[in-house]
Amino acid sequence: MSADATTPESSADARPGGVAPTVPTPRPAPPIETADEPAQPAEPTETADEPAQPAEPAPVQPVDPVPGLTERERAILAFEQQWWRHAGAKEQAVRDTFGVSSTRYYQLLNGLLDNPAALAADPVLVGRLRRLRSSRARNRRR
Repeated sequence: MSADATTPESSADARPGGVAPTVPTPRPAPPIETADEPAQPAEPTETADEPAQPAEPAPVQPVDPVPGLTERERAILAFEQQWWRHAGAKEQAVRDTFGVSSTRYYQLLNGLLDNPAALAADPVLVGRLRRLRSSRARNRRR
């Protein structure tokens, strides 16, 4: 091996004099647009006649996070996103959280899976649960 093989190669980012490149600060996130409010410019514009005025924040209106679902139905969807390691742990958590038996919980969940509002609220979760339900139904018919 030659002596050059043991010396580190200089990187393309290295600057003369050993000064490392600086990283610029990240840009602020753009404002979130909703269907109800039109897009507003990021900075107030100035005209020759009037000085720039800071944009007034729009009043925050409480919005139902998922229209068409009750609080209990939203809680069931959130509960189904969890994973259970031990047999029986989920059934106990169902009784503790919702105060219903496992049978009644799964009846509520199956009704919720057929609700279009649930699909709109969490399409990945509802799609996965629907696939599991149909797979189990196919296995019972065999």
